[in-house]
Amino acid sequence: MSKLILNSELLNKLMGGREPSTDESYQIYQDAEKDPSELCKAAEFLRNENKGRKVTYSRKVFFNLINLCRDTCSYCTYKSEPTQTKISMMSKYDIQNLVEIGRKYKCTEALFVTGERPEQKYQEARTWLKQNGFASTAEYLAHASEIALTAGLFPHTNAGNLTKAEMNELKKTNVSLGLMLENSVERLSEKGMPHEFAPSKNPKARIKVLENAGELGIPMTTGLLIGIGESPFELIDSIYAIRDIHKKFGNIQELILQNFQPKPDTAMKNNQGPHERYFKTLVALTRIIMPKMNIQIPPNLSPISYSGFLSVGINDWGGISPITPDYVNPEFPWPSIESVEKNCANAGFELRARFPVYPEFLSYVNSDLKSRVMEMADFDGLVKGEYLK
Repeated sequence: MSKLILNSELLNKLMGGREPSTDESYQIYQDAEKDPSELCKAAEFLRNENKGRKVTYSRKVFFNLINLCRDTCSYCTYKSEPTQTKISMMSKYDIQNLVEIGRKYKCTEALFVTGERPEQKYQEARTWLKQNGFASTAEYLAHASEIALTAGLFPHTNAGNLTKAEMNELKKTNVSLGLMLENSVERLSEKGMPHEFAPSKNPKARIKVLENAGELGIPMTTGLLIGIGESPFELIDSIYAIRDIHKKFGNIQELILQNFQPKPDTAMKNNQGPHERYFKTLVALTRIIMPKMNIQIPPNLSPISYSGFLSVGINDWGGISPITPDYVNPEFPWPSIESVEKNCANAGFELRARFPVYPEFLSYVNSDLKSRVMEMADFDGLVKGEYLK
């Protein structure tokens, strides 16, 4: 192992791979408030040691299955009401049609996203489900996943707080599932806070879902939303909450760090997003706390400067679609994959396409799914270059 010598005695002690205590992470953050340069150097070093000079992304199709939602978050523009023009309730035909388009564009991920249990609040959702032959959104998700998988796309579902039984059913067709923790502190669910009217965002409920996924052996994507009213120490505590789940079950395949962006027509439209220096400091600190984790930021939410995050420890850009928008953040279009590749190369990195399950988590998926992935995978467990041509 090569060595990095820093002025910080604490950071030097961590360069061998030892993970910091919570108090040490608080101290690292406080030191970085004055000057983040050493923290960033340490994060970059640990990324290079653990992940090399490859940076990955998943070439995806975003299936906005249904965007009615029983919750209301103060910053969300994804949720629709039945009378709004942005409403999405995809039929089986819609799904099949988009699957075929995804195949033409060489996508490998079918990202299925829904609102939180819309049938519990909306008659329109119950009618839509009945018309398609299902009693619940989770049942429809299982069927939609089968459609995508049969056509050669690998499903990854993000549908809120699924039950253990629902996740076990989706495990048959999904190579991974996703659930953003967002934050581990209950204060953000109190009166006047962003999650006041979003009971599914209660951190205890979300942590339980992540633990259930761990017991089922499902590769999980999770992460934090930065800049919605939390303190830096609360964010650090939230990173440790995810780390604790991963230490117990080993199934957290990646950690997304998403910067809040204020949007029109929301209660938080006048709130400011996190300053880039603050955001980068938290990204770098995440690499220190979890040196071997796959860490990503969404490039479309930092459109001018996303490539700069390669210098603070990330190793993944998440899903990027050549054909569908980011329905959760429609105001922020994806950068082209070609421009991402160019920016990575300029920073000394090789951009590689991955599946919605990371190579080191393939052992978690069932034998049928694994064999399908391996048919399209190279020696490193990433997407074969010839498939994308």
